[in-house]
Amino acid sequence: MTETEALFNQAMTDLYGGLDRLGPGDDAFALDLLADLPLPFSHPRIADLGCGTGAGSLLLARHFNAPVRAVEQMPGFLETLSNRARAAGLDGLVRPTEADMGALDWPDGSIDLLWSEGAAYTLTFRGALERWRGLLVRDGIAAISEMSWFTDARPAPAAAFWAQEYPAMASEAENCKAAGECGFAVLEMRRLPESAWWDNFYRPLEARMAELEPSASGLLAGVIDETRKEIALFREFSSEYGYTFYVLKAV
Repeated sequence: MTETEALFNQAMTDLYGGLDRLGPGDDAFALDLLADLPLPFSHPRIADLGCGTGAGSLLLARHFNAPVRAVEQMPGFLETLSNRARAAGLDGLVRPTEADMGALDWPDGSIDLLWSEGAAYTLTFRGALERWRGLLVRDGIAAISEMSWFTDARPAPAAAFWAQEYPAMASEAENCKAAGECGFAVLEMRRLPESAWWDNFYRPLEARMAELEPSASGLLAGVIDETRKEIALFREFSSEYGYTFYVLKAV
C-alpha cells in the first residue's frame, strides 16, 4: 500500500468509522428482500463482500442464524464490525475477513448466498460479477446493490459528476445485460427508497462531517468537500439515479 493510499484509507476511516452504515441502506427493506429470495438451501453458506462496518453482515447472521464471511479490506472497519458483532452476541456467527474482495482465493462453488451493498462499484458491476460468479454454487443467489441510472435522459450536472466519480455507472437495463453475459439470470430488481439514503446515511454523515470539518485538512477535507457535492446532487436529482438491488441466480 502506498503512502497516499494509506492516508486515503485513514481519511475514510475517520469519516465513516463511527457510522452504522457506509452507504444507503435499510434493514426493513433488506429483510423484505431476503424473505423473497428463492434460496434452495436450508443452511446457506453466506458471504458479505465489501461489508464495511457490518450492517449487512449482522442482519444476515441474525436472519439466517448462520455463519457469515464478512470481507473488507480496511482494518479499521473490520475492528468496528468485530465490536458490533460482540455487542450483539453474534461474534460466533460473523467472521470478519481482511481481504481484497476482487481477488478471493476461495474454492469455486463455496458460497450459496452472496450479499454486497454499495461495494461492487470498486470493481465495476461487470467486473464484480466476473470475479464473483465462480464463488457461487450453481443456482446460488447474489443480491448486489449498484448505483444505477433510472433514465436515459441524464441531467447534465449529475452526469458530469458521476462521469468523474464512477465512469462505469450504467443503467438498470445495461446492468441486467451484463449480468446475463456473466452467467447470471436476473430474478428481480428493487430500487432502494430515498428514505434509506436520508434517514440512514446522508443525515448521519452530514452530522459527522460537521463534527470533523473544523479541524479537517488534506485528504479528509477533500473527501468531505466531494461528499457535500454528492449529497447536493442527490437532493436535486434523486429521481434520475440511485441504488438498485439486483437479485441474480447463478446459472
